[in-house]
Amino acid sequence: MPNTNVRYRKQEEVRGNTDSLPCADAVAKVKAMADIKSNRSYKNGRTRKDNAQTVDLVMNLGIDPKQADQMLRGSISLPKGIGKTNRVIAFCDGELIEAAKAAGATEAGADELVDKVSKGWLDFDVAVAHPSMMGQVGKLGRVLGPQGKMPTPKAGTVTPDVAKAVTEYVAGKLEFRNDAGGNVHMAVGKTDFSVDDLKENIEAAINHMVKLKPASAKGTYLKNIVISGTRTPGVKIQMSTP
Repeated sequence: MPNTNVRYRKQEEVRGNTDSLPCADAVAKVKAMADIKSNRSYKNGRTRKDNAQTVDLVMNLGIDPKQADQMLRGSISLPKGIGKTNRVIAFCDGELIEAAKAAGATEAGADELVDKVSKGWLDFDVAVAHPSMMGQVGKLGRVLGPQGKMPTPKAGTVTPDVAKAVTEYVAGKLEFRNDAGGNVHMAVGKTDFSVDDLKENIEAAINHMVKLKPASAKGTYLKNIVISGTRTPGVKIQMSTP
C-alpha cells in the first residue's frame, strides 16, 4: 500500500528520481527532506516539535558474513563527532574505578556492577572492561550479546587503558559490525550539521571500511551506500571507490 503521509510525499518530491548523487548533493537532499515539518497536531492543540534527526549511513558490502574471516567489527571516531554522547559503564576494580568515573563513566565497578547487569540493568550505551575482568564479564554474554553491548578487544572495549576508552566512547566513538546481509550501519551526525561536516564524516566512515576489506572478499566490495535521516527516505551516494 502506497505511503499517503503528506510529509513523506513532499520528501519524495524533494528527493526526485536520481539514482545516486555525489556525497555533498546526497547530504543536501537529506537535510532538505528533514526540514519538511510535520503537520501533526496533538489533542491539546500543540504541534509536534521536529528536532534534528540522526543521519544514518548504510554500506552494503561484498562480503560473505558466513565466513569468519570476512566478518567486520570494530570502532571508529568520526572527525566531526555524531552530535550525541554515549552512556558508558566500565568493568574494572581498584584505582581504575575512580579513573573511569572521572573520565565520564556513569557506572564503574567489579562484582557489584556485574551482578547489577546480570539482573537486567541495561541503561547504558557502551560497556568497556579491563582484561582482568573478562572472566567475570564473560558470564554476561547472554545479557549483553543480543544488545550488542558485550565488551570485545576488536572494538577496543576490552583494554588496559579503561579511562581512555571511556573518554572516547563518551565523546561519541562508534562500534560497528556487519549484519547477516553484509551491511554495516552507523550514525554519522545530525541533520543540523553542515553539509561539509556530514560529508567529512561519511567519507571517513567509507574510507575506514575500505581499509578493512577482507583479503578473501571477491568481486565488488562497496555495492551500495545510502544515507537517510531518522524520518526521511534514503538517498544513494555515488561510489568512486571499488
